[in-house]
Amino acid sequence: MSANVDIANRPDYDQVIQDIADYVLNYKIESQEALDTARNCLMDTLGCGLLALRFPECTKHLGPLVDGTQVPHGARVPGTQFRLDPVKAAWDIGCIIRWLDYNDTWLAAEWGHPSDNLGGILAVADYLSQVRVANGQAPLTMRDVLESMVMAHEIQGVLALENSFNRVGLCHVLLVRVASVAVVTRLLGGDREQIMAALSQAWVDGSALRTYRHAPNAGSRKSWAAGDATSRAVRLADMSMRGEMGIPGVLTAPQWGFYDVSFSKTNADQQVKAEADRVFKFQRDYSTYVMENVLFKISFPAEFHSQTACEAAVTLHPQVKDRLADIDRIVITTHESAIRIISKVGTLANPADRDHCLQYMTAVPLAFGDLVAEHYEDGFHAANPVIDALREKMEVVEDKRYSEEYHDPDKRSIANALQVFFKDGTATEKVEVEYPIGHRRRREEGIPVLEEKFKRNLATRFPAGRCAAIFSLCKDQQALEATPVNAFMDLFVI
Repeated sequence: MSANVDIANRPDYDQVIQDIADYVLNYKIESQEALDTARNCLMDTLGCGLLALRFPECTKHLGPLVDGTQVPHGARVPGTQFRLDPVKAAWDIGCIIRWLDYNDTWLAAEWGHPSDNLGGILAVADYLSQVRVANGQAPLTMRDVLESMVMAHEIQGVLALENSFNRVGLCHVLLVRVASVAVVTRLLGGDREQIMAALSQAWVDGSALRTYRHAPNAGSRKSWAAGDATSRAVRLADMSMRGEMGIPGVLTAPQWGFYDVSFSKTNADQQVKAEADRVFKFQRDYSTYVMENVLFKISFPAEFHSQTACEAAVTLHPQVKDRLADIDRIVITTHESAIRIISKVGTLANPADRDHCLQYMTAVPLAFGDLVAEHYEDGFHAANPVIDALREKMEVVEDKRYSEEYHDPDKRSIANALQVFFKDGTATEKVEVEYPIGHRRRREEGIPVLEEKFKRNLATRFPAGRCAAIFSLCKDQQALEATPVNAFMDLFVI
């Protein structure tokens, strides 16, 4: 037989796919901390979506592709009157909750935003619940949503712990598609074979490039890419439920599989990795670890690697606000991931460029005492040349300890320090913040602030009575878990 002949025997599904399917089908979520954190994540994520509706660049993407489309039992998009098919609803929900980059984050070898999966989860759960009620059946409850959130967080986060997709130029939204497709297929009633088939389709789609997240090509696609990913997951889940066959060896197939095609290079030098580095590595089994340790963006709508730098800048603001012209240099001490991902010099062309620039996100609160979404807009930037003047005086240096403790599973710090030096030889103290207020270590301090943030965001869209009703329900774990999904979504229709 010729050595070039392919063997046609179909393999078993790759073990990575089998493990995810078994997790979503068999794991029982008993961690009250995970469920409580999921409830807070739900509040924060929906609140951020409501706030994004104030920005026309976001809302121009929303609604049916064909005006006037009527969808019986269509899924609702919070804060709007849209009732859409689950695929487009997932896109819209995913778009609004990610637009301002202001809710939860997971930082590891790969980073990302596990709450992005809520787009697919909510769209499918709302649609299914309405159909069930129409057929005289019990709807899904918000407990189903919270459990799906915990599982999606876990899948995305555990895959990210030891596997850096960004180092091979791939965007982390691939993990949103994979996590979403697993939990959405489960919500749809998929069995093990259907879930594995859907997962294989998600992997064979490959990944978007990270080009749109980095200078000089950073742009607004990063604000809707996750919505696109969770929406694609809903489409693939639906196809698998209709009997579409899977691709069992999608990861491991020689030459044609994901490992060889997309995970086998380093980065710019295109050196082939050692074989052991071309397969996924896992630090832990799937459980509830990721939701319990997820990071909340509570104080600033800023890329998470900069959160502690922003906090340090707010602390120093009273000392420097009247001496901005006297500043000689500003030293930001940070960790390797921040340097690689968000340290930028030169012209920042648009809001998407600015909200992923460490120096910009530090300069604004240093000069103005706060950082809000509007501070990234073109008009604010143009009206305040002091921002770029401060950026030009910044030095960014790495502290090896910060980089090591960023990856330490028992610490997971996101440390930054800031010090300002003046022309007369004086300097401020060096302000160091190792754990942002949204960190698990600061939950007691952070959750009340998160709740106030949610109240403010609700008030941008709903009258006072509705805001109070939504907040009261979301504050009550037991009542929320028992609420039918369709009744919960009713509250968010304007």
